Amino acid sequence: METKGQEVNRLPMYNGCSFEGYNAAILMKETAKIRKLITKRGTMEMLIPLCCSTKPVRYKEFRKLMKGFSSKTLARRLKELEECKILERLAYNEIPPRVEYRLTSKGQELVESVINLLQWMRKWSKS
Repeated sequence: METKGQEVNRLPMYNGCSFEGYNAAILMKETAKIRKLITKRGTMEMLIPLCCSTKPVRYKEFRKLMKGFSSKTLARRLKELEECKILERLAYNEIPPRVEYRLTSKGQELVESVINLLQWMRKWSKS
């Protein structure tokens, strides 16, 4: 069941795909938030290994996959994604230390949206 606050945050659909009725200033502000999150170097690349597996991804797997990224940049991006509730960090009290990451429901929806955008790009780049 939705609360009153959730109803306010939902973007209404008008006449199928028409954007008539949307507040352009609000949409532009929300677009800026999304762009700030997903356009940071490495952010999108980090989400791909997580969406391609049902298992959590260990930090050292990210290190292997993210060639050209410093450990500092990788750690910063993972922390940002965790703070945004896109990733869940699982740390185990083991020696050597073991840290794993998995997508949250929010992160899964983001990845699905990105995949839809990639499909759109592929479709229209052929024409």
